[in-house]
Amino acid sequence: MPNSLQSRKENFIGIAWMIASMAGFSIEDAFLKTVTQHVPVGQVLMMFGAAGLCVFALMARRAGAPLFQAQVLTQRMLYRAVFEFFGRLFYILAIALTPMSSATAILQAAPLFVAIGARIFLREKVDGKTWAAILAGLLGVMIILRPSADDFSALSLLAVVGTLGFVGRDLFSRTAPPALTKEVLGFYGFSTMVIAGASFALWDGKAFVSLELTQALMIGAALVAGVFGYTALMTAMRTGSIGAVTPYRYSRLLFGISIGVLVFGEQLDAPMLLGCAIVIGAGLFIGWQNQRRQLAQ
Repeated sequence: MPNSLQSRKENFIGIAWMIASMAGFSIEDAFLKTVTQHVPVGQVLMMFGAAGLCVFALMARRAGAPLFQAQVLTQRMLYRAVFEFFGRLFYILAIALTPMSSATAILQAAPLFVAIGARIFLREKVDGKTWAAILAGLLGVMIILRPSADDFSALSLLAVVGTLGFVGRDLFSRTAPPALTKEVLGFYGFSTMVIAGASFALWDGKAFVSLELTQALMIGAALVAGVFGYTALMTAMRTGSIGAVTPYRYSRLLFGISIGVLVFGEQLDAPMLLGCAIVIGAGLFIGWQNQRRQLAQ
């Protein structure tokens, strides 16, 4: 198969995994937002992380991938763990304390920073039209948020920090050694979540509570959705080019806002819809541009 056709196929597969990942993470967010209304955030993170690392440990064993290897302690993987720590902790705080649609919208700034990081650290090419589309997508996010003294809450900065954490995690996932499979990366990602939860619990000082059956089931459902989303994301970031795959993170905006409106009763207005249209249009244009460039090679 010619290289251009092979690259196009890999990009298509990566895009499909990215969209599936965003759906999984949005469902995870919905369950965790509901649970954190009654259970301390630190406790939820620790329980969720502990269950997740057990799942990924079993997956790694089944795949024959050793969890403890020298590559885990490389500088790049340690950086990945730091970004994972801040991404997980601050984003779940944003989900718990702010509207889900708002937190999801802020997260859509991630492709801009991923593209910049890919250009600087991975030397991937980003043309002028792609830069313009990325900036247009960021403008769409700003229209959604309408930052002003009245409309913008300082709590929205939680989602900003969480977004930057996820960007760093994904970039370092891209450069992870092949021996560190998505099962191994998932194991250490959820292990970091336990550390993040314990750290916040110590700082927060809230006593842990006994879970009701409904709350335990919600955490279990969030785990299933989260494990799927995490696995799909790691697969997406290792399939195709970052420039082609990353823009489809914008699909999370559709999932997150739909859940926010239908489940949590959040309101949409004209600026919100306009901003969403710009963000989605920019993401689709970037994907189309990358596909076109791949075919021309």
